[in-house]
Amino acid sequence: MPSQKEDDATIRRAPLFSALDDAAASSLRESLSALKLSKGQTLFKEGDSGDRLFIIVSGKIKLGTTSGDGRENLLAILGPGEMFGELSLFDPEPRTSTATAVTDVRLVSLAHDQVIGLVTSHPQVSLELLRRLAQRFRKSNETLADLVFADVPGRVAKAIMDLGERFGTQKDDGFHVNHDLTQEELAQLVGASRETVNKALADFAARGWVKLEPRAVLVTDVERLTKRGR
Repeated sequence: MPSQKEDDATIRRAPLFSALDDAAASSLRESLSALKLSKGQTLFKEGDSGDRLFIIVSGKIKLGTTSGDGRENLLAILGPGEMFGELSLFDPEPRTSTATAVTDVRLVSLAHDQVIGLVTSHPQVSLELLRRLAQRFRKSNETLADLVFADVPGRVAKAIMDLGERFGTQKDDGFHVNHDLTQEELAQLVGASRETVNKALADFAARGWVKLEPRAVLVTDVERLTKRGR
C-alpha cells in the first residue's frame, strides 16, 4: 500500500500542482476530496454535467465515447499523476467522454470554484492548464492523422509504445508494458477491429518483437516495434 508521501508525490506531478510552490501545493492538497473506484466502475458518463476535475493517485482510467450505433472508441488511457475532467471547469457543456476504471483506482478531485480561485490567485496555473489543453489538442490531431495515414499494424505498434512510456518497466527479459486492457479495449484504442489488431499482434510475436501476455505485452525488440509505429 503506497504511503501518504508517495501519494503526495504522485499528485504533485499533475499539471495543476506542478506550477505551484511547495507551500501553495500543500494548501491545495488539503482541499482535495478523495474517492475510490472498483475495476469496471464508471465515474461519469458522456453527456453528464461536470463541475470537478480529477487526478489519478493509483490505477488506470479509460476515457471513451460511444457512437450513435453503439460502437465504442477509446480516447485515452490515463494513469497515476494524470489529470482529467478539467474541460468542464471552463466550459459548462456536458462531459465529452465516459470515464471508467480499468483497474481499482484511487482519485482525488477538486471542485470548479476551488480551481477558479486557484487560477485567479496563481496565474502560472493558468499557463500550465493551457499547456495541458494544447498537448491534448496536439494529441488529438496526431491520432486523427494516424487514422487517415497509418495502417493498423503501425497504429498498434505506436499504441503499445505510447502505453509503455507511462506503464512500462524495463527488466532483464525485455520491456514489460502492463496496459491492463482487454483485446477489445486495445482495438478500440487504435480504431480497428479486434480481429485486425490480434492479427497485427500475432505478426509482431512471430517476428520476435513481442511476447503476448494477459493484458500486457513484453516487448523484446523495442527498436523494431518503435520504427513500425512511426
